Amino acid sequence: MAFVPMGLEASFFDVLDRHRAFLLASLSRGVGEPPSQGTRLASSAEVLASIENIIQDIVTTLARNEPPAFTIDNRWNWDNIRFEDSVGLQMVSHCTTRKIKSDSPKSVQKFALILKILSMIYKLVQSNTYATKRDIYYTNRQLFGNQTVVDSIIDDISSMLKVPRWSLHILSTSKGLIAGNLRYMEEDGTRVNCSYGASAIAVPSNVHGIQNLITDAKFLLIVEKDATFQRLLDDNFCSKMSPCIMVTGKGVPDLNTRLLVKKLWDLFHIPAFTLVDADPHGIEIMCIYKYGSMSMSFDAHNLTVPAIRWLGLLPSDIKRLNVPKDSLIPLTKRDHMKLESILKRPYLNCQPFWRREMEMMANSKMKAEIQALTSLSSDYLSRVYLPNKLKFGGWI
Repeated sequence: MAFVPMGLEASFFDVLDRHRAFLLASLSRGVGEPPSQGTRLASSAEVLASIENIIQDIVTTLARNEPPAFTIDNRWNWDNIRFEDSVGLQMVSHCTTRKIKSDSPKSVQKFALILKILSMIYKLVQSNTYATKRDIYYTNRQLFGNQTVVDSIIDDISSMLKVPRWSLHILSTSKGLIAGNLRYMEEDGTRVNCSYGASAIAVPSNVHGIQNLITDAKFLLIVEKDATFQRLLDDNFCSKMSPCIMVTGKGVPDLNTRLLVKKLWDLFHIPAFTLVDADPHGIEIMCIYKYGSMSMSFDAHNLTVPAIRWLGLLPSDIKRLNVPKDSLIPLTKRDHMKLESILKRPYLNCQPFWRREMEMMANSKMKAEIQALTSLSSDYLSRVYLPNKLKFGGWI
């Protein structure tokens, strides 16, 4: 039975419980259940066979005295993206592609790098071992040039083979943190309790390997910035609002943090909320958790949680709470461009309240960081703002 801490009346979670009941009812009606398409977990034998087929095609092409090429999906083209409110942004089944040619001066190096990483993946899968993206980069830093090149090629390979990265036995170092009412066992048998102590636990590097997850949490709070996350920890937010879970991706979330949020939703269907700055960058980060990103749209149904709601900081909250003007920041030209870009996204058509908040921000020409609430009182965020938002349903 969930424990309601001192200071919170038994009815505190009533609105949250009703929201969860609504989410569960939507699921039972089939609303929010993503279709089975895009990438899928693949067995080692299937991954090896796919790579062997690619190599065989290259050999066959060479035997015809023709230059081989890789056909890669155009992951950065909005024309290849479609939106479904139950899944988010996902790649269309017959998207446009680009050729990475072995006889072109512009792409021959990338062709060679793809071939090199494919061979490394084959060895990893064949030996049932794992490596991080960083490990792969450090095998030959001079060859790869920089980490970004490796990251992009791995995502291209994942999209080309139609399997998620973890099926390729490639992991990424986690930067996210988690705290609160959650216990689980890691792949090596280590038991982890996220509620111990004032410090948070690093998000596992192999989220798919964790098992026996247990929680009584009433909600999941996804915090944009590490500084805000740490402040909430210092204020004992998880204890005062127990039972709950907090997660931060420390800005733009890495794949593991997104996978963990998705896993928690799939297993427990607890209400999930984002706490982001009232600025275009914060809104973008919230959209990634909820609807996904263009670059990873080929794997949307493994990463997105459309049930996520925007808890704060809302532009309307700034006006409602009379946040001092000297705590606000003028929108830059880049901010305006980002805001205009988001307002054109297809998912804004089913989010009229989001649109209203963003238009309010654009009209005011001002933005605010979550820290602006400290102008009201040093602990206003954890003592007043979040408890009231959660108790009375102040999300959109």
